[in-house]
Amino acid sequence: MLLADFNKTLDIWMEALPHYDIESLRMKPTPSDWSMGQLYMHILNETTWYFEQIGLCFSQPEHADEEMLESAKTMFHNNSFPDEIIKGDPLLSENVKQPEDIQSLLYAFQQLKANATDIWAKIKTSEIYGKSRHPGFQFLDPGEWFQFAEMHMRHHLKQKSRIDAFLGSQPSPY
Repeated sequence: MLLADFNKTLDIWMEALPHYDIESLRMKPTPSDWSMGQLYMHILNETTWYFEQIGLCFSQPEHADEEMLESAKTMFHNNSFPDEIIKGDPLLSENVKQPEDIQSLLYAFQQLKANATDIWAKIKTSEIYGKSRHPGFQFLDPGEWFQFAEMHMRHHLKQKSRIDAFLGSQPSPY
C-alpha cells in the first residue's frame, strides 16, 4: 500500500512536469516564495535525504527502542501533515536551487521512483534495522521514513496548486 501511494503521488509530480517550460519553472510568485522549479528541487532533495535515512537505519541498528514525538504519532496515524502552511528553516529555504533543465529534473524523478521500489523491497524483507533521527519528530524507522516521504510530497501539492494559479496553469486538484 505504501509503495502504491508513494508512486501515485510521485506520478502526479512527474506527469505535471512536461507542462512547464524552464522559464515558468523559474518564476516566483513573490521574491520570498519558491518557484515551481524550486519546489520540484525541494521534493527531490528531501525525498533523497529521507531515502538516505532509510539506508542509515539498515546499516546501523541503533536507536531501535527510541520513539517519535506524540505530535508525530498523530500525524503518522492520520497519514497526513496538518492542513496548514508550514514555514521551513529560512536558511534552507533560501538555498533551494533552481533546476538546470526539465529533462534532468524528470530523469531524477524517474530515478527516485526506481529507488523507491528497491527500498520498499528491502523494507518488506528486512528484520533487523534501527532508527534515525528526524530533526522535528525524533526517531523514525525505515517504514516511517518511507511513509513520511509520501506524506511530504502530498503535502506540497497544495503549494504546487498555489504556484500553478500564479502561473495561470491548469489548476491542480490539490
